[in-house]
Amino acid sequence: MMIKLVALDLDGTTLDSEGKLTSEVKEAVEAAKVAGVKVVICTGRPLLGVQWILDELGLRDHGDFVITYNGGLVQRADTGEEFIAQGISGEEFLDIDNAARKAGLHIHAATRDGIYTTNRDIGKYTVYEASVVQMPLHYRTAEEIMKLDLIKVMMIDEPEILDEGIAYLPFELFEEFNMIKSAPYFLEFVNKDVSKGNAVLHLAEKLSIDVDELMAIGDAENDRAMLEKVGHPVVMENGIPALKSIAKYITKSNDESGVAYAINTWVLPDYN
Repeated sequence: MMIKLVALDLDGTTLDSEGKLTSEVKEAVEAAKVAGVKVVICTGRPLLGVQWILDELGLRDHGDFVITYNGGLVQRADTGEEFIAQGISGEEFLDIDNAARKAGLHIHAATRDGIYTTNRDIGKYTVYEASVVQMPLHYRTAEEIMKLDLIKVMMIDEPEILDEGIAYLPFELFEEFNMIKSAPYFLEFVNKDVSKGNAVLHLAEKLSIDVDELMAIGDAENDRAMLEKVGHPVVMENGIPALKSIAKYITKSNDESGVAYAINTWVLPDYN
């Protein structure tokens, strides 16, 4: 079957190790779009944090879509119109915040237009996240944050501190949320029904695209859900070993324009 939609992770996949887009990746995405293939960025970042990427890839037309917040939102890339929106309630935020305090971990929450933390000593990885996703950072009390329209919550800290703190989290959190270790210093909490995989399938259903016509390309554990649910899972050469065992294809590394290699090798030939 011809591949009609390609879902792309960003960090470690579409972006090189310097966080940039190579000319080869830009050209391959453009060629796929011209052929009629839907190319969809699928990321933990908000729409504000990927606009420059969408612009450089030419994915800002009305027919283009983007999956943000690890599947919490599925949006039109030009207007931000939301097809799917699943967030975190105020009460759920308080549960996570209380657990973070007991475990001694820094925390912040993300809305559609800002990052909010209850930590007066704002963690350096919260500052880093705000910079990467180009969102304003605010200090607020837990009671103030719980009244916001929250999409996801993150516990962040030095990797060894975060891993030690996770061991002290109450079992109920693992039952109530989808918890994603998106980086050694990031533990993300999203709605139980949220994942990159579910978002890709929901979008494909709306576009009348079959599972066997879907390709996903990723490198890290937070890409597992979408790789497991599409007909053509592709893992980067720089991807973690655990994902390579479920891949249909292994492409080149992100510094070798592996996304371009995958599109040119396993997608575009069927359109020539």
